[in-house]
Amino acid sequence: MGAFDRRSSRLARAFVVSSLLSLALAAVLAAQPPPPATPDGAREFIAHVEPTLNDLAVTSSRASWVQSTYITTDTEQIAAAANEAHVGAATEFAKQAARYRDLQLPPELARKILLLRVGLTMPAPADPAERAELTRIATSLEADYGRGRYCRPRADGKEECLDITAIERIMAESRDSKELEDLWVGWRRIAPPMRERFERFAALMNKGARELGFEDTGALWRSKYDMPPEAYSAEVERLWQQVRPLYLSLHAYVRRRLVEKYGPDVVPPDGLIPAHLLGNPWAQEWGNIYPVVEPKDAPKTFDITDLLRARHMDARGMVRTGERFFTSLGFAPLPETFWQRSLFTKPADRDVVCHASAWSIDNKDDVRLKMCIQVRGDDFTTVHHELGHNFYQLAYNSQPYLFQDSANDAFHEAIGDTIALSVTPEYLKETGLLETLPSEDSDIGLLLRQALDKIAFLPFGLIIDQWRWRVFSGDITPEHYNAAWWELRNRYQGVGAPVPRSEKDFDPGAKYHVPANYPYTRYFLARILQFQFHRALCEAAGQKGPLHRCSIYGSKAAGERLQRTLHMGASRPWPDALEALTGQREIDATALVDYFAPLERWLDEQNKGQKIGW
Repeated sequence: MGAFDRRSSRLARAFVVSSLLSLALAAVLAAQPPPPATPDGAREFIAHVEPTLNDLAVTSSRASWVQSTYITTDTEQIAAAANEAHVGAATEFAKQAARYRDLQLPPELARKILLLRVGLTMPAPADPAERAELTRIATSLEADYGRGRYCRPRADGKEECLDITAIERIMAESRDSKELEDLWVGWRRIAPPMRERFERFAALMNKGARELGFEDTGALWRSKYDMPPEAYSAEVERLWQQVRPLYLSLHAYVRRRLVEKYGPDVVPPDGLIPAHLLGNPWAQEWGNIYPVVEPKDAPKTFDITDLLRARHMDARGMVRTGERFFTSLGFAPLPETFWQRSLFTKPADRDVVCHASAWSIDNKDDVRLKMCIQVRGDDFTTVHHELGHNFYQLAYNSQPYLFQDSANDAFHEAIGDTIALSVTPEYLKETGLLETLPSEDSDIGLLLRQALDKIAFLPFGLIIDQWRWRVFSGDITPEHYNAAWWELRNRYQGVGAPVPRSEKDFDPGAKYHVPANYPYTRYFLARILQFQFHRALCEAAGQKGPLHRCSIYGSKAAGERLQRTLHMGASRPWPDALEALTGQREIDATALVDYFAPLERWLDEQNKGQKIGW
């Protein structure tokens, strides 16, 4: 063992020992009896909770970062131990908070009590053995996804083993239906081994949620929106009905063009679109098949991937460009540690979780981006989105610990997506990527390309949590996991599996957010909110003309309004934050409909005589 290896080993052992000592101390503190159920007792309780949870969160974040960027058995165990202590303390504090919920408290204190009660994504049972089992399962499921490979035979008789990044790249570009089907099926082989653990995982979380006073984990997740769980479900359905006609028009158009490409034997002219043909391993976004479905009579437009490659821009250059967007609005540059500690490209020597994510490690200024960036248009947009998270984290880092989050979990996603909406031709010209602006004749092509991601995603954004909520409630039992998954995908998306599926499969597990236990409806709401935010910021910037041509790049007025809202964090109910940014207190899909109005009119013309629906 070399000197560096010995030093690294000593540092790792020191980290583990110090972490476990602090975690053990925090666990003891969390287990202490709470102060009396009085206003003064509530203040004393929160004064103890916030620094304790902050310390645990920082330790857990550091361990999780290492586990996500260096997947080994040891890093999994370290992350599981840190997460177990954090989850255990948060769960215990959430239960203790219940004794203060009916008191007359000052608004700020009452909100902290509320957020503490509903803040858990993974509610753990009180039993220490079950809590440890839960965190071990959680860590192992995410690690299984990160290690996932599909090995296919090559022409020379050897195997080619592909991770999800490679599979995404091939499925984005290949138009060979047999190859796409093989990759679609092959990736899903990672999921069946998760099935039994997921069943146990859901049962343990449900037990923890019921100990907190919720019917199940789904009810807990839906309680985070400053409204009763049933009202939240109704709100989601209301918004879906507002946007569903536009989705149906897009689906009908895409299906017809895919029939032209692959033939009616592959794509049923009046039925479900086979999932493997939509340019993405999950058929969640369809932008990669734009070359197949682009308008036949529309002028050729630019491709961001081609622009990036022509400028020889690398991963770090893409991130620097994203940073300049925010500094143009008046935000301070990212800390130097961001550039030193982030992961921008996939290492060649180890497994990492490539799914893009933005981290705040210390709840102060140690923010990082974790992403296996490829030089392509989708990743350029994703970089802008993820930096939206990082700048949000920096904006609210002066808030108390319990307010260091977005107004609701959809706001975090919506802010990132709002920034991405400003990646317009005008913005690309400002950054030097595009030499001349395309004519307005190309707008239909640009809008269609965007709708293939933004609009096509909407029903997918619903079904993951629709499935999990029903799993948590017991409406979907383990023996029907896969059948129920496909029933939802068929009904909402009009998308079908390319080959027969059975209960030997566990197709939900092939989507990162299921094994990683991330609530997903936030992404659906974010797709609605981003257009509402975008419209308001464009108005603040004094922009004229079509909403889809607006970029807030360089607008200090828009930046000031955005910073003011981001700084609020979770300190106020989300309607207050929404009003601060947009002047409205209700989520409103009309901005999305307005944005795509020219495309919707064009789709209606294209779909004349065609069946709408399936």
